[in-house]
Amino acid sequence: MTYILAIDQGTTSSRAILFDEKLRIAAVAQEEFEQHYPASGWVEHEASDLWTTTAATCRGVIEKAETDASQIAAIGITNQRETTVVWDAETGHAVHRAIVWQDRRTSAYCQELKAEGHEEMVTDRTGLLLDPYFSSTKLKFILDEVDPDRSRAKAGKLLFGTVDTFLIWKLTGGRVHATDATNACRTMLYDIRKGRWSTSICKLLNIPVEMLPEVRDSAADYGVTRGDLFGREIPILGVAGDQQAATIGQACFEPGMLKSTYGTGCFALLNTGAEPVRSENRLLTTIAYQLDGTPTYALEGSIFIAGAVVQWLRDGLKIIREAKETQPLAERADATQNVVLVPAFTGLGAPYWNAECRGAIFGLTRNSGPEEFARAALESVGYQTRDLLDAMRADWKGDGAGRTLRVDGGMSASDFAMQFLADIIGADVDRPEVLETTAMGAAWLAGMRAGIYPDRAGFAEMWALDRKFEPKMDAETREEKYAAWKRAVTAAQAF
Repeated sequence: MTYILAIDQGTTSSRAILFDEKLRIAAVAQEEFEQHYPASGWVEHEASDLWTTTAATCRGVIEKAETDASQIAAIGITNQRETTVVWDAETGHAVHRAIVWQDRRTSAYCQELKAEGHEEMVTDRTGLLLDPYFSSTKLKFILDEVDPDRSRAKAGKLLFGTVDTFLIWKLTGGRVHATDATNACRTMLYDIRKGRWSTSICKLLNIPVEMLPEVRDSAADYGVTRGDLFGREIPILGVAGDQQAATIGQACFEPGMLKSTYGTGCFALLNTGAEPVRSENRLLTTIAYQLDGTPTYALEGSIFIAGAVVQWLRDGLKIIREAKETQPLAERADATQNVVLVPAFTGLGAPYWNAECRGAIFGLTRNSGPEEFARAALESVGYQTRDLLDAMRADWKGDGAGRTLRVDGGMSASDFAMQFLADIIGADVDRPEVLETTAMGAAWLAGMRAGIYPDRAGFAEMWALDRKFEPKMDAETREEKYAAWKRAVTAAQAF
């Protein structure tokens, strides 16, 4: 048996998944790591934790499958995007904790750049908005702390990377400093039309281009692992940011196809084809994947809090012990109450992009309790997804945009949440048999490059439906509930 090893390095854990020759999961290993919150709105990881848990899960999954590295044809990597790592080129040690995509510490600086009139240029080059979500202002913050005159960065002694780049560098023993186009385009430093780092933005932010990685296709040669890591050298042949990997794993290869992933946050991507579409509704223009030197573009809407709202029920309110308890609680909620939760714990993402907004709850009565909180938490994800889809439909006029939504991620396992999602967006929601679409996308990239898996058309034929959720809510109720959500968001932003 020949396997593909998919590394899925996420926000709260690192996972390794072995896929067999038919893209079936053979084994999974996972390790959580500590989250660091040094100040309000700041989120950090120890870069060493990202590496050690990745290496450990890779070894663990090989052991679980009772195989060895000789049967692994290639490695595919998918990763939390925008999270920023800077490390010493000689020692391989990070010079600052990794600043996580959720981190908002550069909000004031982003506002300054907007006030100075730079957002139009940044959006034109990168397809992104000036927001602390992206890597570039995090990178500037780290450089200001550890290399204020930029002498070490300009001399190539400090290297920058998103998590994929850091893992590639560690896996190859420092031989390869590279990223793929889907990760590069999330840094707010990459010109998505010209396919290169933007010297204009680098100059604006005082970021030396010498510390930036080489940008390659999503399916490409990223070197081989150190022989001592897993018993032999293994080629790394696929790389994609987690949301683009999920788009690939959902086989969204045709313009108009749409997927939404419900992990810590929620990320919806609409394939728009060979030409980038400029959003008029504060969505992001991004690269869905790049194969054979040709990028395929997408519109993306990012929600910061999706599955994390269930973690809040567990860790903050302590009304559940496990995530799976949320659905039965929600099902017992009083149908006469309309409790609305705006989970803006770290600000609001698309289409609002309000970094300063914070969470709020509306419609509470004396009888509101854990059941109503659970329902409001699950419904908040549906409302936020509707915000994204309405914006996408306004921006892209192609046939069939959003007619069916393919979903994945942990929360997609909740029948309650997915049925409400179908109801509130007024469209079918398709849940695939394999929910590990992010890892599957990374595995397919590597396996296709290795000649083990089929091309795009063949892979699309392998996609299989688990359940279709069809809208059951009448149109009047749908619009009344959504109008209440919009009022709640307006009120939360006014606080």
